[in-house]
Amino acid sequence: MTELAVDVRGLRKRYGDLTAVDGLDLRIRPGEVFGLLGPNGAGKSTTVEILQGHRGRDGGTVRVLGADPATADRRWRSRIGIVWQDESAPAELTVRETVEHFARYYPKPRDPRDVISLVGLDEKADSRIKELSGGQRRRLDVALGVIGSPELLLLDEPTTGFDPAARRRFWEVVRLLAREGTTIVLTTHYLEEAEALADRLAVITAGRIVAEGEPAALRERFGHEATVTWTEPDGTARSERTATPTRTVAGLIARFDGEIPGLRVGRPTLEDVYLELTGQGADR
Repeated sequence: MTELAVDVRGLRKRYGDLTAVDGLDLRIRPGEVFGLLGPNGAGKSTTVEILQGHRGRDGGTVRVLGADPATADRRWRSRIGIVWQDESAPAELTVRETVEHFARYYPKPRDPRDVISLVGLDEKADSRIKELSGGQRRRLDVALGVIGSPELLLLDEPTTGFDPAARRRFWEVVRLLAREGTTIVLTTHYLEEAEALADRLAVITAGRIVAEGEPAALRERFGHEATVTWTEPDGTARSERTATPTRTVAGLIARFDGEIPGLRVGRPTLEDVYLELTGQGADR
């Protein structure tokens, strides 16, 4: 049986009286893109920090690429890439100098020129970091995360500050790495991003996983209600959330005696499911 890339059982972490991670279990297969979703303060970033060995834990067992991050050696660390939420490189260096410098830390790095091109910074290769926009700095952070050819890449809100075109380009980077066999753990607030990239997802709230599975399976399991929308004869737009949309439409057909103006039936999205699972559904 293939060893799991990430095997976490009963993980716990407290900060004083605050329980950030409360008995969390994770099993991530090699080559999988795994999404961690949850509101701010749910424990996502703390979990990622523990997986990388950056932060200790108060309980549970953790195995990442076959080792305990708390005691793993430098060679193990070279197999891990990470992109933090607010990481930034020295402002006075150029993009090229920075990527080439970081490449020296790894035994088998990617070609710095290829990595700069991969993240779309060719035209900025000789620009100093202080001259880059916020989105361009985030692209550089991604470059530094992948320069070491990591077996496991941890992405903590990686596309914050990206415009839509840059975000789509980043998605292609993730897909390329996944095709190459890189295991990827992604935390993101962008539900569209999670659905586009992740093979499986876990929704975390209050330090616990409340749901886990493939995006489509989560929609099927937890998306109980559809939204039926139509237009009344006086032009008023109406909508109704219902677990029996066929019955609702049948009732409308009888009432309208035929065609229903503006009829649409919308199935629950991943965002709908996420909001319900995290207790935010009433705020929509």
